Amino acid sequence: MSGLRPFVALPGRDAESAAGLRTEVVAAGARYTSAVERAGGQPVVVPPFADDDDAAMLTRARLILSRVDALVMVGGADIDPGLYGADPHPRTDGVDRRQDSFELALLGAAIADDIPVLAICRGMQVLNVACGGTLVQHLPDLPSIGSHGKVHHEVHLASGSLVADAIGATEVCGHSVHHQAVDRLGKGLRITGRAADGTIEAVELERGWVVGTQWHPEDTAVDDAHQSALFDALIVRAHRRAARR
Repeated sequence: MSGLRPFVALPGRDAESAAGLRTEVVAAGARYTSAVERAGGQPVVVPPFADDDDAAMLTRARLILSRVDALVMVGGADIDPGLYGADPHPRTDGVDRRQDSFELALLGAAIADDIPVLAICRGMQVLNVACGGTLVQHLPDLPSIGSHGKVHHEVHLASGSLVADAIGATEVCGHSVHHQAVDRLGKGLRITGRAADGTIEAVELERGWVVGTQWHPEDTAVDDAHQSALFDALIVRAHRRAARR
């Protein structure tokens, strides 16, 4: 597999239209795919799917991911609070249970089969929910929390963590566009980064290479070496998996 670009899956989303097409589309953000390509990977967008039950979803997801070498979980709308045992907050928005189930299946398959994962923003929240954790549904309700909507802010990373080792630093400036965040941490996860106001900004699984960032590294990866290094680290792991396939 040396010399070939490893395949990196990204969950697609249904969209109403795209320029030049006469039909609905399946989409994934270009900043994510561009960051993967710059790091040396080949992005592969997986269209959303649904099956009769969670077991069937997981089986299908494992079959799909058996053909790829890494997974990037991307940002997006809020997760259905029912998935972590909460009632919806008035500001919880854009819930799509079918998309949630699809992404949970992909992530569950990746964890089960030791596939490297970079989970970004909503992706990190999906990771926490998949591990049994909960979310703060609206950060502005917390008086001690600063703005996390369309802002650049400092993140302190735990020394020796996967994310700090990938970036090569314990302080990084991240671009955040979110109003929800990790609340109770999911089983098997550890916190590896926080903003100055205490908001959880990075987590990782205790086994394998599964890294979550609440900020958006793809937004500034084109000219920020720290952010692009996260995608580089993912592709290094993807190459290792590709060599074993």
